[in-house]
Amino acid sequence: MPVSTKTSNEITLKGSAAIIAEFFGYSINNILYQRGIYPPDEFISKKQYGLPIFVTTNNELNTYITNVMSQLQGWIENGKVQQLVLVVTSVQTKETLERWIFNIQKETVSNGEKVEKPQKEIQSEIQAIIRQITSSVTFLPLLEGQCTFDLLVYTDQDIAIPQTWEESDPKHITNQSVRLLQVHKVETAVAYKNYEE
Repeated sequence: MPVSTKTSNEITLKGSAAIIAEFFGYSINNILYQRGIYPPDEFISKKQYGLPIFVTTNNELNTYITNVMSQLQGWIENGKVQQLVLVVTSVQTKETLERWIFNIQKETVSNGEKVEKPQKEIQSEIQAIIRQITSSVTFLPLLEGQCTFDLLVYTDQDIAIPQTWEESDPKHITNQSVRLLQVHKVETAVAYKNYEE
């Protein structure tokens, strides 16, 4: 039976594509470190959002994440992205083990104007979700065997996709899911394979 925890920490504000893309970049690094997708010695601790966050020192991985975030930022600015998904897959079986889902909400307008929040408030909300990602290792099952990851981006159909990108199936998981906090118009959840079933 799926587990779902919901919070009322909903934020409606003018979204900054740069803040969202930066948040995604750090979240991806944090997930890859916390879930052991890459060796721990390929990460260094960096203070961001008032927290120590592990970021990769692997040049190839860093270039990949930077390029994807750069492309995403432009699409987010134009309101063309609905979702970013980080998929963790078993190298041996090709089975999807985890799906980290980041839903991006459209702009919310209040009394005809977009609502903005102070940077300090946004930072504290980002801190909360980074802490949730970090603490996820307490309830997620250990990943068995060597794993890899992929990033899936759900966009409007009318955008030009770079030639180096390719289409993918959604790699859904039907086992367990946990919804994390919503921050800066981004709702986050993780679905994972339950090895006990």
